[in-house]
Amino acid sequence: MKIIVPMAGRGSRLRPHTLTIPKPLIPIAGKPIVHRLVEDIAGVLNQPIDEVAFIIHESFGKKVEENLIAIAEKLGAKGTIYYQNEALGTGHAIMCAKDSLQGPAVIAYADTLIRADFDLDTSADSVIWVKQVDKPEAFGVINLNEANEIIELVEKPAEFVSDLAVIGIYYFKDVSVLKDELQLVIDNNIIHGGEYQINDGIKQMMAKGMKFVPGQVDEWMDCGNKEVTVDTNTRMLGFLHNDGAVLMASNVKLENSTIIPPCYIADDVILINATVGPNVSIGKGCHIIDSTVKNSLIQTHSHIKNANLNNAMIGNHAIFDGNFTSISIGDYSVLE
Repeated sequence: MKIIVPMAGRGSRLRPHTLTIPKPLIPIAGKPIVHRLVEDIAGVLNQPIDEVAFIIHESFGKKVEENLIAIAEKLGAKGTIYYQNEALGTGHAIMCAKDSLQGPAVIAYADTLIRADFDLDTSADSVIWVKQVDKPEAFGVINLNEANEIIELVEKPAEFVSDLAVIGIYYFKDVSVLKDELQLVIDNNIIHGGEYQINDGIKQMMAKGMKFVPGQVDEWMDCGNKEVTVDTNTRMLGFLHNDGAVLMASNVKLENSTIIPPCYIADDVILINATVGPNVSIGKGCHIIDSTVKNSLIQTHSHIKNANLNNAMIGNHAIFDGNFTSISIGDYSVLE
């Protein structure tokens, strides 16, 4: 089994945090989004992973590539890097990894996290993972027949089709079939929204009678902008806390401070006259002094003083001393 992860976009809606780091490497509960995504998918598949192919922008740099290869190797898989240097759509992104597109594979876009527990239907030609949503008109949804097979993909339907939204994770029994169809999409310049889309390849597979079925997840968490990323951090901390995960390093220094779980607190964090939690992630080497922090995500080596933070997101090596509450500041920012 292979996992294919298109992740070349910088994530403009999550700026300023993505000005210095690609969105899939933003930490959620102490671990990068893409790391959690790949591990969660591997857990659901419950079978050996042979290769994890990452499609990135070449500007991400060698350090990012090394981190991604390490994620694959931790799963006992080969890590492969491909480049998508032009934003030409989901179908184009997948085709940038065409040398890896053969055999069974899962394609997963690296801006979402899941919690799921189900048996994958490997008899189907494809499984499209979905989640029941309250406002289906805001999503791409599936249309099912009486046999619970997917017969149509509908983008943001004006009239009700179903409430099962496509979350951007797909299984293909033989992903080379999708590759062939996407090659036809590109060769025939089939474009929607100025881009080559995975849905056009999938629709051609459906037209040829291939069997598509839904795979439903229990939880679907987005990381599109600051608000939903902080919320996703909160939800993930809750899941990990309930799972009994160890979320606090052994060398955290506490002085007249209180931690209200669930929280993730990394190595070398110093808390002085602080109340932290619930639902807070604090990265390595941060100092929190004379402050209250809840429902927030703070990355590494940042210093927070005289703050009352709620629903905040702070980058790496930032300095914040002030009274603002729901803030979003990027790496190396100083507000005093």
